[in-house]
This record gives sequence, structure tokens and C-alpha cells, in this order.
Amino acid sequence: MGLTFLDSSMEMYISVISLIVSLTGTFFILRLDWRRYGLLYTIAGMLGIILCFIFEKVGFYSFPYIFMPFSRIPVIAVLTAFSFYVILGVRYSPVNWVHKIAFYGVIVNLGVLLETVLKNTTRLIHYDFEWDFWDSYTSWWGFFILMEWIGGKLIPQHLRAPIPAEAFRSEQWFWFVIHFVAIFTIFLAGLYLGLTMPDQ
Repeated sequence: MGLTFLDSSMEMYISVISLIVSLTGTFFILRLDWRRYGLLYTIAGMLGIILCFIFEKVGFYSFPYIFMPFSRIPVIAVLTAFSFYVILGVRYSPVNWVHKIAFYGVIVNLGVLLETVLKNTTRLIHYDFEWDFWDSYTSWWGFFILMEWIGGKLIPQHLRAPIPAEAFRSEQWFWFVIHFVAIFTIFLAGLYLGLTMPDQ
């Protein structure tokens, strides 16, 4: 079959960069406690693969290009990028659930934005049977809230570095992050839906 995935395409370079960034970030978090964070990393990866496999099997979406294509789903990407994103979120998630929702709003919005950009500009993912932006958005929320709950059971407080509540107050640094991401992603979501809706 040959190494057809090493085709010097944009998809290949995105996959390689994602792999390097994810593994590097994962290393710095796992060295805090490789057993606990490693278990969370593994759970996130396995659950991500199961969900991805089910959604692909049902026909919700497909993956025209897969880096290291030994499966119909991007196993490497799920095991590295998604798992890293999960442990990164758990590591810095604030203590209070009100602040957690705002924090994960940033994580989910940026994740869905990246997925939408990749869907529209690359061969990495393609939405198929009755799957759209809102289905993906809802799935991201469910997945990360579940991972946060599991992470809360596995990772003790001394191994976490929660963003302090003060950072969420008016005109503090994370307050600006929340509002910038919300305004930017809502604007782009509206633009995207406007461009993709069929003419009446």
C-alpha cells in the first residue's frame, strides 16, 4: 500500500504539528503524576475512540484523510490531541462550577471553531448524514463536562492549577478571554450558518 499518508499535503502537516504539540503538552502534564493524569488521558482517548467509531459507523461523519490510516477513524489524533485537550482542561479548570462553565465555554468554542475550519478547508473531517454544527457543538459540551467530572474524581486538588475566581471578575484577564472568544466565535458561527443555509 505504501506510505500514502505522507503526501506533503496540508492535512499531513496539520497532523504532524498537532501530534508534536499534543505530545509535548502531554509530557509536561503527565510528569506531575503520570498514574493519575495518565489514567484520565487513557479514559479520554478510549471514550473518544468509541464515540468516534460509533458516529463514523452510523454515518454522521467521515475522514477522507487519516494520518497513519490503520483504521477508518483518526485514532492517533483522538488519542493525542483530544486526550491532551482534556487533561489541559482538567489541570486548569476553576474550582467553582459557575466558573467551570465559563472556562469550558472557551475550550468548547475554540474546539468547535477549529473543527469547523478543518471541515471547510481540509480533508480531515466531513459531515455526512444529518450531522451539523450544532450536533458537534452539543457533543463537545457533553464530552468535556463528563471528562471534567471524571477528572474531579481522579485528580486531587494539589495536582491541579485552577484559574482563580478573581480572574473571572469584570475587567480581569480571563474576563477578557471569555468575552473575546464568545464574541468572535458567535460572530463566525452566525456568518457560517448564514453562508451555509439554503436560500428560501
